[in-house]
Amino acid sequence: MRPRTLQRTVRTALGLLAAALLAACHIAPPRTDDPNEKFNRKVYAFNDSLDKAIIRPVAVGYRKVTNPPVRTAISDFYTNIRLPVTVANDLLQARPKQAFLTTSRFVVNLTIGFLGFKDPASLLGLPLEQNDFGVTLARWGVPEGDYLVLPFVGPTTVRDVWRLPVDSYFFDPLSYYTRNHDFKYGQQYVPQVLYLVTLRSRGIDAESFLASAYDPYVFIRDAYRQQRLYSIYYGNPPPEAIEQMQGLNDSKDFDPDKLLDEQHNWERQNGEKQQ
Repeated sequence: MRPRTLQRTVRTALGLLAAALLAACHIAPPRTDDPNEKFNRKVYAFNDSLDKAIIRPVAVGYRKVTNPPVRTAISDFYTNIRLPVTVANDLLQARPKQAFLTTSRFVVNLTIGFLGFKDPASLLGLPLEQNDFGVTLARWGVPEGDYLVLPFVGPTTVRDVWRLPVDSYFFDPLSYYTRNHDFKYGQQYVPQVLYLVTLRSRGIDAESFLASAYDPYVFIRDAYRQQRLYSIYYGNPPPEAIEQMQGLNDSKDFDPDKLLDEQHNWERQNGEKQQ
């Protein structure tokens, strides 16, 4: 093959590849339906019972034996040690600038930040960004699928559930440490268990919002969908995506005043029961 012919072939192939990538960058619109609600509510009730019986008491105990500065330091450590997950997914999403900034943040906090227990990177203007494989799939146009509530996992979707095995196995240093160590009494699992306790501890201060919700299951479902939408659009979703998520495009008879009245009635009824 002549050099010019080869060059022309390469240009054509690159052009087709670029066109395919641009086409794949279309983000599927968010869904508002919940076809598995009956199953999801049962799993939600199971997870809630498990949380009240075991997980929450452990998190409360953790807060009692630690003070806010210690909890902040431990939280900063886990936030920093899992930044490779974000870096990897930034690269998979073709965002080299964000991958460089997150890598810089990781290195700064790992070194002058005392292994990540301090956060000098924020003082230096290096932003904190969190990314995952679910967002990567969404950015490349994979539909989110049905909303799911899984045992021991909580809210997710058919698309987002893939972030659990992919991020954990390939990108998460905590998972890598666990797989490559085998102590007599299972001490290799301690870092991951403490990480989960730290996550649950963060949520205790927000429990009042859930307690006042008209339907806690719906509250968590909608909050999860909103959080994921903002992650997919890097914090700036278009108005039409927000309307789609809220179901305003699908329901011409949507009445926010009626929904607010239902919320107030529920609050009055539950307030009377508690008195």
